[in-house]
Amino acid sequence: MDRRRKGLMSERLKYELAEELGVADLVRREGWGSVSSRDCGNLVRLAIERAERAMIQG
Repeated sequence: MDRRRKGLMSERLKYELAEELGVADLVRREGWGSVSSRDCGNLVRLAIERAERAMIQG
C-alpha cells in the first residue's frame, strides 16, 4: 500500500515563498529537487515567520 505523508504547506504557499526567495523559475524548470538545501531551509524559515505573524495578528 502506498502511504505518503500529506504536506503541511500548500503548493500555492510554497510557490509564493519560492517567488519571494527568487527560486520559483528554477522550480518551474527543474522541479523542487533542484532547490538547494540552503534555499529549502530559507523557505521553511519564511513559512514559520508568516505563521508567527498570523498568530500574533489573530
